[in-house]
Amino acid sequence: MGELQIQHPFSLPPPPLPPLPQPASSRDAAAPPSSSQDDPPPPPPPPFDPSRMIGIIRRKALIKDLAAVYHAECLTYCQELLELQKKVDEQPFTDIKPPEEPRKEMLRPNKRAKKAR
Repeated sequence: MGELQIQHPFSLPPPPLPPLPQPASSRDAAAPPSSSQDDPPPPPPPPFDPSRMIGIIRRKALIKDLAAVYHAECLTYCQELLELQKKVDEQPFTDIKPPEEPRKEMLRPNKRAKKAR
């Protein structure tokens, strides 16, 4: 029962079983279940602090300013790219080949001279 058998190599394992309830004999029958067994309630939220809101508003404004600067920079780059593309499109297409240099290599004499027949 504790072994997990894989029936199909790509199947998911079965979901975990829910926790078993405690038997009645292990509980103290004289004392009713108290809230001490449960998790303590979460602490109350901190009181509203307007100075925190001011900081949040300032950070939000800084983020907006940064986004505006970034956007302006992107627009500048896009405009520059568009101008470069127009410049390339306006130029006539010429297939530029480097001039072929005549090979002026000296031919070395063969190390072994061929016998004349």
